[in-house]
Amino acid sequence: MSGTDLFSQQDADQAQKYAPLAARLRPASLADYFGQAHLLGPAGPLRLMLEQKSLHSMILWGPPGVGKTTLARLLAQNEDCDFLSLSAVMAGIKEIREVVAKAKQNQAHQRRTVLFVDEVHRFNKSQQDAFLPYVEDGTFIFIGATTENPSFELNNALLSRARVYVLKSMASDVLVAVLERALSSELGFSGRFNVEEGVLISLANAADGDARTALNLLEIASQLSTDYVITADVVAASLQNSFRRFDKGGDAFYDQISALQKSVRGSDPQGALYWFARMIDGGCDPLYIARRIVRMASEEIGNADPRALTVSLNAWDVQQRLGSPEGELAIAQAVSYLACAAKSNAVYKAYNTALAMVKQQPSYDVPLHLRNAPTKLGAELGYGEDYRYAHNEENAFAAGENYLPKEIKDTRFYEPVARGLELKIGEKLKYLEALNKASPRQRYPEDGDY
Repeated sequence: MSGTDLFSQQDADQAQKYAPLAARLRPASLADYFGQAHLLGPAGPLRLMLEQKSLHSMILWGPPGVGKTTLARLLAQNEDCDFLSLSAVMAGIKEIREVVAKAKQNQAHQRRTVLFVDEVHRFNKSQQDAFLPYVEDGTFIFIGATTENPSFELNNALLSRARVYVLKSMASDVLVAVLERALSSELGFSGRFNVEEGVLISLANAADGDARTALNLLEIASQLSTDYVITADVVAASLQNSFRRFDKGGDAFYDQISALQKSVRGSDPQGALYWFARMIDGGCDPLYIARRIVRMASEEIGNADPRALTVSLNAWDVQQRLGSPEGELAIAQAVSYLACAAKSNAVYKAYNTALAMVKQQPSYDVPLHLRNAPTKLGAELGYGEDYRYAHNEENAFAAGENYLPKEIKDTRFYEPVARGLELKIGEKLKYLEALNKASPRQRYPEDGDY
């Protein structure tokens, strides 16, 4: 070994020594890789791919800290491919061209290349398109990693050339195994630390499925410990901040608000309160949730219990007036009320049906009898003529009248459900419909206007 090589190795060893624990413990082989048994287990698709030596372009989709980058590196290593990587946060067209040139050199020397692109969803359309010809001609095998839904964030052209594999959050028992390896490994703590019972599971639970976070927490705890003993008190001191997975603009955000609404729709106050608490714990703006439950009050409950809208608006108002944490209690009250209230989507369906009809059909004129006649010309044209003022009719109802354009006179949008207040509303509408049919004064009779 030359002097230059010796110093290079010493520098590398020094860098490794001071690298974060998670970096030092990055698996060197698939045998050391934790989690993702559904992909790498005996019948897993990636395991079968490795056995058949058929590495192909793919998208690894999963939350942070589940080993997307490590898995891509190990797949390339397993098939003796050169591993090139880009970060979509830092790279542009220039960097893409540079890795393409390197891959072409490898190709000329009969060596395959894996190009790994982290956070691939951050590339724009033109940058994603830049990969396509090289994926097609085999210049490199493309592996992209993303925390966002590929169907929404990646071009269809790129998706059609890559298989999507979903990586799952690590279960607490898997994270405990990761932490135990860190404590015993020479690259970790080499068995120097004793750990009180229950500490590792506490760290694993706090990491919320993220192996990198679990190792970072263990490293912090080791630095806070005395006499090489990691106690529950030390762990409590290291858990000053929330590590819950909650991306305010990503999938976790929309998944959890979806779970909240589905719990309300399913009349499950337990589920609704859980997802509300999860979002608050993750740092979601309570006013966002307040706005969403106002929508739920109309979409999921409607006229089955009109009080739901009032309760929701009041909760929004309380949050604005009191702020956190007092305001969240009012939102929790509204969430539980909505979950327990009678359900109806009749108004939601009626509005969508009416809107769709309006968009698809001509803009029918307002019937003359429904127009105001504030001017002499309007009166001369018949505006308001033969209009029946409902308050002057028996029971304040103009039986036989019609308030739709003649072309759609028999259309029905709103059909109340047989639950809550809408049960009574439905009975009343049937009664009024019977009066309409029995009335001799039909607005649009078959043989012409009356």
